[in-house]
Formats: sequence, structure tokens, C-alpha cells
Amino acid sequence: MQLYRFDNEIGKKVTHFNSNFIMSRITKTESAAQISCMYLEPDGIIGFHKTVVPQLLIIVTGEGWVRNDDMSEISVKAGDAVYWDEGEGHETFTNSGLTAIVIESEELNPSDFMPQKELT
Repeated sequence: MQLYRFDNEIGKKVTHFNSNFIMSRITKTESAAQISCMYLEPDGIIGFHKTVVPQLLIIVTGEGWVRNDDMSEISVKAGDAVYWDEGEGHETFTNSGLTAIVIESEELNPSDFMPQKELT
């Protein structure tokens, strides 16, 4: 499991075409990707299971915890992204609720675009 940041502090200011916003790149794939949005209500859980392909969980709102085969719970919040390799066991849960975008693809390289965050 690897933890990344995509919050506005690491993004780049975009001013082309009279724009004024910050963009934080997340990933790029050449192969097919499945992108989903998951809504976990308070006390919600994505039960422990193994990934079929590499997976990136992008926390958009809320907070909770994640874990993999080898680790105890790691706290996550909006602005964090969690990457699991193919075949890695993982689980996500929350006391207060969270919304996350999930990207699944054979070809995910989040470290190409986002800085890694220390697992705490």
C-alpha cells in the first residue's frame, strides 16, 4: 500500500485561456480503466478483499481508515489517495462517512504525478 497527496497545495496554478484554478494531476493510463465513485455512510465499510487489478482510492470528502495485508489501520482524509497493487488485500472503513473515487487499471502509476505521503 502506498499513500499519496492530491490536495491543492501540491497542485499547479493554471492561467491558460484566462483560467484561474489549481489542478492536481492524479494518473494517466494508456490501457482501459474503470472509474467509480463510492459513498460510504457513517460506519460504512468496503470489506477486506484482494484487488483484481491495481487500484487507486481517492478520498474526496470525509475521513476514515484503510489497511492492507501487512499493516494496521492508516488514517486517511480528503486530499489523500491510496494505491494497492494487484492481488493486495485491502479494506476501507469510516465512522463519519466518506466519498471516494476509485480508479482500477492494469496500468496505474500514481507516483508519476503525485507526491508520496508517509504512512502514519
